Amino acid sequence: MPRLWTATIETHRHDVREAILDATMALVAEHGPLAVTMSQIADKAGIGRATLYKYFEDVEAILLAWHDRQVAHHLEHLRRLQDQPGDAGARLHAVLEAFALIRHEHHDPDLAALVHRGEHIGQAHQQLTALISELLTEAAAAGVVRRDVPSSELATYCLHAVAGAASLHSRAAVSRLVEVTLTGLRTPGRAVRPGRRRKP
Repeated sequence: MPRLWTATIETHRHDVREAILDATMALVAEHGPLAVTMSQIADKAGIGRATLYKYFEDVEAILLAWHDRQVAHHLEHLRRLQDQPGDAGARLHAVLEAFALIRHEHHDPDLAALVHRGEHIGQAHQQLTALISELLTEAAAAGVVRRDVPSSELATYCLHAVAGAASLHSRAAVSRLVEVTLTGLRTPGRAVRPGRRRKP
């Protein structure tokens, strides 16, 4: 098969898959994840049911694929914050606040019950823990984060603490939670300050 034709087919399949994911989430936002059917998704995406079943076997499979896409986007965003110029303390603050806002703004209990399970969640959690741990190691070397606890354990503390943002009702409350979390990382006599950082 000619390379151009193969590329065209792959692009088409990618576009159809993205349309399915987008249509599904539009329906979830309107009706909730437990009320969406494959027929509704096919209609919303502008494809036939037979075509839809060639891509996904059921609604849950679509929701998992959508969640994988969201997780990848979130991790990419957090890595950009990790790699931006500035001192480690400021970048750590930026990453924790961004993660807290993700938890705050993208929390649906019914959807979470469907997608927050399985091997893909474990892999994402490992990547996120490693990212936070790297920043903590840098911040500890700079003297702004305590050194009496391993970075891997501090990363676990950060992720569990900041996950509480999902139940908060305002961005101001999320910011306060992040500040309290950072206080627990502090070297005695030093503060982990936001500092000046570039916008992502």
